Amino acid sequence: MPKAETKQKENGQRLPVPKGKLLSIGGKEDKGLTPKERQSVDFHNLEILKRFVAELKGENPMIALIPTASSVPDEMVQDYKEVFRKLKVNNIEVVDIRNRQDAKDPAYYDIIDRAAGIFITGGDQLKLTALLGGTPLLQRIKERYTFEPIVVAGTSAGAAAMSTPMIYEGEVQGGMIKGDVKVTTGLEFLKDVAIDTHFIARGRIVRMAQAIATNPGCIGIGLEEDTAILVSDGGTFEVIGSGLITVVDGMDISHTNIYEIGNGEPFTVRGLHVHLLRSGDTYKIPTYEQLHI
Repeated sequence: MPKAETKQKENGQRLPVPKGKLLSIGGKEDKGLTPKERQSVDFHNLEILKRFVAELKGENPMIALIPTASSVPDEMVQDYKEVFRKLKVNNIEVVDIRNRQDAKDPAYYDIIDRAAGIFITGGDQLKLTALLGGTPLLQRIKERYTFEPIVVAGTSAGAAAMSTPMIYEGEVQGGMIKGDVKVTTGLEFLKDVAIDTHFIARGRIVRMAQAIATNPGCIGIGLEEDTAILVSDGGTFEVIGSGLITVVDGMDISHTNIYEIGNGEPFTVRGLHVHLLRSGDTYKIPTYEQLHI
């Protein structure tokens, strides 16, 4: 296994700095619309997916598509094969995991080992964690992300699942009611970070505020549609795309009643810091250094 750079801790422990990059996309990234299609929808260029391709290392790089989150995986694979071929990438293989037994298929390990980039499609993030969580296949992806310059990308559910804690439900009343926002452990590429997608389009700032009020040591990152963050060195990101990124920082919360009220009641939180970042902006995620693995 290649060695990675490490961070020295006060207690002498050394933790690896990931050599790979994460691309978390808020959903509905532009895939290159035809002129006729552009007349009926807002059009943005292929900026995000072009950047994903540009970050791939090696000659004739291979992209591993993981459509596990989708309810229509075959259609999802076809869509992304078409767009990546528009971007001159024809070396595409599919990790078609539809149950936990599929995650044990040696052929899929081989694809992950050969991939220059991994792309996780949208759908249901809880499906991703339920089928991939705790599997050697997920561990292999994390090893490659940590020790090799691979790009791991996810859109919509694929982006939300990258973080821990992971929001997987919470639409009633926009998240203002305690107990409405459901949180579980994600795939843990980013720890102490909660990612939410379709953020401005679906009005998800309040549900993120509730998630952070219950986990104020975490940073909330709201990804708008056709907008993404490219994370390097495990914690510094650049904004890409046509919209805004919302950062919700609860480390300086001065008051919350989230622990006092009962389920079904609206909550209070004061002292949240909110940042809005656009394409080209960079941000260092201010989480505490991990003292254990």
